[in-house]
Amino acid sequence: MQVASTATVADAEGETARLVERFAVDHAGKDAASLVRASIDQFGERLAVVSSFGAESAVLLHLVAAADPTIPVVFIDTRRHFEETLAYRDRLIAHLGLTEVRVVGPNPLRVLNEDPEQDLFGRDPDRCCRMRKSEPLLRALRPFDAWISGRKRHQTESRANVPFAEADGRHLKVNPLAAWGKEDLDAYMQTHRLPAHPLVALGFPSIGCYSCTSRVGVGEDPRSGRWRGRGKTECGIHLGLGELLIDGGGI
Repeated sequence: MQVASTATVADAEGETARLVERFAVDHAGKDAASLVRASIDQFGERLAVVSSFGAESAVLLHLVAAADPTIPVVFIDTRRHFEETLAYRDRLIAHLGLTEVRVVGPNPLRVLNEDPEQDLFGRDPDRCCRMRKSEPLLRALRPFDAWISGRKRHQTESRANVPFAEADGRHLKVNPLAAWGKEDLDAYMQTHRLPAHPLVALGFPSIGCYSCTSRVGVGEDPRSGRWRGRGKTECGIHLGLGELLIDGGGI
């Protein structure tokens, strides 16, 4: 597959930056539901939602379903999810009436070649996340110009300044829940009687792959159970998908 040139990527990213600026000005001060609606109105079929169906996913998915349950929702199946996550995904899809959930995952041949012993997560977690999450997501987002994410400022120190709209390669990324805190999420869940991820009650306030997620103790950061002890706080899908277009990375 031909890899995009640096110049081509730079041109696309420049156009996206201008699009983000206009979107930010046009929709400054709007609430989460309005941002979701504005994204749908502006991008239509060129818009997708990305969800892990994790601990806080029900709120964003409820907002999306209330606006348009036919919006494509991308779920990355790393082949290392907890069984509870897969069951919760199916439950939320039915509960919310989502009609276009697209399940994507890593290339099986690449997994076989690069992780034959299924221990890459321990040897090189960044490489594992890239193969199992970032690259499948980039492939899935090719038909779209914009996507909605569930990132929030309260989740980690590194996310403290998450804007409600940002550029991610050639895509515009909307973060309608950026300003929401845990209290806001809990209140919304209760008001709308949304089912909780079953692992939350067992001490998992942030949920990823079973190989890299552990219980969180009282007083610990909610994401401290992710890649515990590895100095890693992000899987990579929010660290710049555009860079993958330049070096190819097996995509």
